[in-house]
Amino acid sequence: MSSEGSGAKWTPNSIRTGLIARKRGMTVMWDDNGARLPVTVLQLENCQVTANVKTVRADKSEYHAVQVAASDRPEKTTTKQMLGHFKKANVSPKRIVKEFPVTPDAHVPVGTTLSACHFVPGQFVDVISNSIGKGFQGVMKRWHFKGLRASHGVSVSHRSAGSTGAHQDPGRVWPGKKMAGRMGGVRRTAQNLAVVRVDTTLDLVFIRGCVPGVDDAHVLVRDAKKNMRDIARVNYAQGNFDKVLPKNIDDLPFPAGTKELAAQLPPIIIAPSHRVTSPFTPRE
Repeated sequence: MSSEGSGAKWTPNSIRTGLIARKRGMTVMWDDNGARLPVTVLQLENCQVTANVKTVRADKSEYHAVQVAASDRPEKTTTKQMLGHFKKANVSPKRIVKEFPVTPDAHVPVGTTLSACHFVPGQFVDVISNSIGKGFQGVMKRWHFKGLRASHGVSVSHRSAGSTGAHQDPGRVWPGKKMAGRMGGVRRTAQNLAVVRVDTTLDLVFIRGCVPGVDDAHVLVRDAKKNMRDIARVNYAQGNFDKVLPKNIDDLPFPAGTKELAAQLPPIIIAPSHRVTSPFTPRE
């Protein structure tokens, strides 16, 4: 998969924008060797670019970002301020708006509709979302404590935390002590997940493994910071150009994968099994 026709080309020093998707649930796939793979299905809902951000910080450095919005909503449930913002970008009102930091060469024209082909099967991504809330839980469920003895000498305290304090010195409980409390419902990032399949017709991205969040929750998907950026930069600096991207991936759509690019690609793109199971395997 190659870059768009704008002349821009992805480099290891480039940071592309991410996408906003909806988690549709989990299913299974089988690779070329017959191994069963659990996958999570993410779907794009009219994900469009609404703004390009450029800010000069106090230290004279520049901050660049691409603002992305997804999931159409009725005008009557949208505030007037946001209606004006969407009208200026010439896009329909959206339910969620997020911005992704990028490099100066990765800005995307406002109003561009992004496609699932933004991610290439075989590459690795990070998925960010709020985890499933579990409510107030004890130490055994929350921190995997083994509990107290369930035989002699313990009276109805089998699942309790046990002693939490110390002696007169320090005479208090240290901050951060693992105790019972609210579990889940916080922002989490699942790192280095492999993209195994892309459906450009339905805008589906199949990712190996599980991602945080309940079904139908909005999730943020971006290129993996560790596998796709840090390792690529090290190999690029050392002259190992054949190891910059995962095996059998020549390039990434840059600055973004759009609907126009998706029309030129097959409706379904699948990663071979060796690209799914072995990240950054040296080429033959």
